[in-house]
Amino acid sequence: MFRTIRNLARLAVILRTLGRYDALFADELRDVAPGYALLTAPIRRRDVPGRPGERLAAALTELGPSFIKLGQILSTRSDLVGEQVAADLARLQDKLPPFPAAQARRIVEEEFGRPVDELFASFDDRPVAAASIAQVHFAVLPPVPGAPEDDPPPREVAVKILRPGIERAFQRDLDLFRWLSGLALWIQPRLKRLRPNEVVDIFADTVRMEMDLRMEAAAASELSQNFRDDPTFGVPGIDWDRTSQRVLTLERVRGIKVDEVDGIRAAGFDPDEVLAKASAAFFNQVFRDGFFHADLHPGNLFVDTEGNVVAVDFGIMGRLDRATRTYLADMLLGFLNGDYRRVAVVHFQAGYVPAHQSLETFTQACRAIGEPLLNKPLHDISIGRLLAQLFAVTEQFEMETQPQLLLLQKSMLTAEGVGRALNPDINMWELVRPLIEAWMRENRGPEARLADDLETFLRVVRDLPSALRHAERLTRMLTEAGLKAHPETLNELLNRYGAKRQRMVWPVWIATAVFAALLAALLT
Repeated sequence: MFRTIRNLARLAVILRTLGRYDALFADELRDVAPGYALLTAPIRRRDVPGRPGERLAAALTELGPSFIKLGQILSTRSDLVGEQVAADLARLQDKLPPFPAAQARRIVEEEFGRPVDELFASFDDRPVAAASIAQVHFAVLPPVPGAPEDDPPPREVAVKILRPGIERAFQRDLDLFRWLSGLALWIQPRLKRLRPNEVVDIFADTVRMEMDLRMEAAAASELSQNFRDDPTFGVPGIDWDRTSQRVLTLERVRGIKVDEVDGIRAAGFDPDEVLAKASAAFFNQVFRDGFFHADLHPGNLFVDTEGNVVAVDFGIMGRLDRATRTYLADMLLGFLNGDYRRVAVVHFQAGYVPAHQSLETFTQACRAIGEPLLNKPLHDISIGRLLAQLFAVTEQFEMETQPQLLLLQKSMLTAEGVGRALNPDINMWELVRPLIEAWMRENRGPEARLADDLETFLRVVRDLPSALRHAERLTRMLTEAGLKAHPETLNELLNRYGAKRQRMVWPVWIATAVFAALLAALLT
């Protein structure tokens, strides 16, 4: 009861703030929740300038850190909020007034049990950046004890420090978001397809990762290792001795923001070459490694003194398993080649579209999305926008939201924005075409498909004993427990189990025969 009262009181504050910015979306939700427009009419202002997404971004900024982060998550859900609102939320500025330097110093000293003046040779009390979760100060490391006098000067570092009390504030708002998602599903069950509970879970996981700066340090370390042989893309080094849950110390990056084209030219670098390096780095993160920086806006990308690209801020990272990368490659290739049936088949094979849906109708929908691309010059084609349009038709075909692809779609749009800033006449995907073709040959060619089939076969064979043991255990439990069931129900269950068993066994025998034939061919 107390939880409900507390959340209702907080909800009243939220509604009043949204109403002041005309960000209640009463007209858009009229069909879904007919009484909502009437309920919110007394608190809704109608003279606020700007697009709905811009007004919502302003309201979320006023509501505080949790809502700023929620807005950033919603910017990946164009299927939920619409493409224009998602684009407006993607530009939501994660900036807040800084907290006092005295508090920053106290947090550092509490984390390491030592005075700041012992940890650093100098510590700048003026923060260089202040966001919803943390703020950043520049500092210099002390010289290494016993180092020779001609040793290089101490390293300059950036120290990221969590805001005081931020964990407690986010925990309170997370409870509210869970309560609201449950309430929304209770009022309108058809919203289940949009998986609002999962949106909150993703939000919770993202915030939890961002509020443990050791996880951000680990992400930076992993990304750096992935590019250890590639000098064109850099990641600042981590000072693990001065990194903890609430403090992250990493190498200071000096460079030019990637969207400052005049500055890049003045430094003697070609923006097209910078774009090629940034595009290759993004492609390798997504397809080669399946681990990508999910917040590559211009403020997080710099051009260093060698003309290479350096990334910062690793709080939001994305992962794609091999199956998802394969699906994504096949789908994009089908769109770019105009093979819409292949696009549809890929979705059915991946299980993203339920099997009872019409393949032909879904192919038609894919054609409606992809056909306009064929008449456009390459530099006008946005893969990120293509994915957004694809997700927009998901409700018609009961396609469940794929959170990992939504995060990737947002990242693609951001990366494409960086590319257009550097040169609006060049498409970043065309620059990495050689990488795309090489990756496709390696991962989607005949040899790769054969390897995948053999891997699937071995996995099925490996899992078969466990499946049989589970079946035996289930049979014994049913026998010992004397489970009672209506004869017709029991017959239906047995028939389903028998059909499922046949579906499991026959592929094993077929795969065994194919494997034996291949082995025989190799040995002759």
